[in-house]
Amino acid sequence: MGRALEFLVTRVLRSRLGVALVIAALVFGVIGAARLFSGPIDPTAGLSNRPREPISTVDPEAGDDGVLASSAPPPSPKTRPGELTPEQTAGRFTTAWLTGPGSSGEDWQSRLRPLSTSALTEKLTGADPESVPARRVAGQVTLRPRTESFVEALVPLDNGRLRLELVVSDGRWLVDVVDWERQ
Repeated sequence: MGRALEFLVTRVLRSRLGVALVIAALVFGVIGAARLFSGPIDPTAGLSNRPREPISTVDPEAGDDGVLASSAPPPSPKTRPGELTPEQTAGRFTTAWLTGPGSSGEDWQSRLRPLSTSALTEKLTGADPESVPARRVAGQVTLRPRTESFVEALVPLDNGRLRLELVVSDGRWLVDVVDWERQ
């Protein structure tokens, strides 16, 4: 008996397996004691007692703030009289963008600058005009109005699509983001 106790203390309880067995025995002992002293379980309590109506975390009188459920058309973009419309700005920017190959970087950027925001002009600094992946426009500009002062313009090109984001700055529509999607 002494050797068995010595083996238990020096070998088994000092191993990971022994410690895990002791912890498991303690956990099952606590759970068993809790069940023994808790008494009978009420079947109508807890998760088995379902509510009669759905649980709602939204005030049904507050209205709908979802994007998809909105049936109102997006607001029309506002243009100051005498200024370019978003379609015209997108078209002129696309034409200037496509003239990149074969011209110097400074010439190319000088054509883009009057149609771009200062943030886009800064991002295009040092861009290589030879990296323009398309050569010609293959369709009409399509607008997706988001607000009165922000629209997304999609321009189909010979081998992809140019996506422009336009914003109003001092009453003028300017391109703020250029994204190229290859087809």
